Amino acid sequence: MATYNIGSGQLVFLLLIYAIMLLWCSMKEKSCGAVVIDENKQILLVHQLDGHYSFPKGHIELHETEEETAIRETKEETNIDILIISDKRFVIHYLVKNNVDKEVVYFLAKPLNKDILPELKEMSEVKWIDIGEVNNYLEFENIKELWNQKIIGEINKIF
Repeated sequence: MATYNIGSGQLVFLLLIYAIMLLWCSMKEKSCGAVVIDENKQILLVHQLDGHYSFPKGHIELHETEEETAIRETKEETNIDILIISDKRFVIHYLVKNNVDKEVVYFLAKPLNKDILPELKEMSEVKWIDIGEVNNYLEFENIKELWNQKIIGEINKIF
């Protein structure tokens, strides 16, 4: 077996490479949320403080599943309890500040109550929108594409 002697300069270099790899791997972020649809085919949207509308979502907490995150975040942001009605995952990726790759996983859900109470630290408004109007509220192309090409089709299968 061959042995290698590593000098202090080489060790520093290897540690630097290791640190860069750790940093690069941590430049990812994951959130989960829900596309909540009621019996009247209305969709729950949140109006973020930065001005755009989206579906309720948020970061995964330690030891939490994607579904648990979607349920918790919907409750925290809107006060609506939900039941996930499909095992399909709807996923988008985009870059956020500092070139962090963000993955967002959405699930279809139905509301168990309708008592809206927005989390005003994160959003200015929560409202129900007719399913045919959702496109008019979504601003970003990736979420519009996900809505039009995948989510609508799954909703039509269920309802």
